[in-house]
Amino acid sequence: MEKSFLLPTNFGDYLTIENAAQRFEEAADVAVKVSSAGVILHSTLDHAAIFCEPPSLVAGGLKQVGYVNGWDARCYPSPVDGHDYINVSARLPERHPARTSGWFDYVAVVHPVDEPARQHMLAQGYGNPFIHHLTWGIVPLQRANADDFTYASHVVPHTVKQREIIGNAIGDAPGTLIIALPENVIADARFEEALPEWLGNLDEDEYQVEAMQGGGFLIQFFVLTGGRIEVAMRADTTQTFNPKSVHKISEDEISAVQGE
Repeated sequence: MEKSFLLPTNFGDYLTIENAAQRFEEAADVAVKVSSAGVILHSTLDHAAIFCEPPSLVAGGLKQVGYVNGWDARCYPSPVDGHDYINVSARLPERHPARTSGWFDYVAVVHPVDEPARQHMLAQGYGNPFIHHLTWGIVPLQRANADDFTYASHVVPHTVKQREIIGNAIGDAPGTLIIALPENVIADARFEEALPEWLGNLDEDEYQVEAMQGGGFLIQFFVLTGGRIEVAMRADTTQTFNPKSVHKISEDEISAVQGE
């Protein structure tokens, strides 16, 4: 039986974004292809990344939906196309009724820092604001009583395999696998020897491994050219993103100049 996925049914009541319909259509298409290939996704999106100037163009509408702007007391510097942006996250509370209307767990509100960045963003013709990408969440493996290292030894190889399956299902080469793990896993004496086995045949330029600020697991990669759709597996995280991951993804994986 085909799984059903929820996208916001009342999005236009709160946010006016020119390319929203296009991104939602792409996200729905990816969800069907990926789930049909056997990857188990959450029914709603993990997050949306929205570029805008000023941030109030979307932050106010998100607040009306029920999101808590800046919930994790973090801002994430995001160097896109050689320009400086700042990413501030909003989160929808766990049991908020908007979830039943398909609203995502998080929103990354990304705004240019200076005039050159603003002009670069506006020059792409997507509108202001525009949805840069939407991210589906992969349902994580059950943890049971496994400690962090043991869980990592299962979840990293699993996500590597999911990345291969998704790439084949989409017909587009997936982006870099960004692996953020609890600091105690990376500090473990067994980690250096175990990592190559977890990663299998991945080349060095296909992954980045780092400590997850605040703890937990967050493994993510893009699946459409230009970074339009992403997938992520998260477990036990206490903030929306990992600053080092955001810097890497922004600098090397995404662009305001997006392909079709």
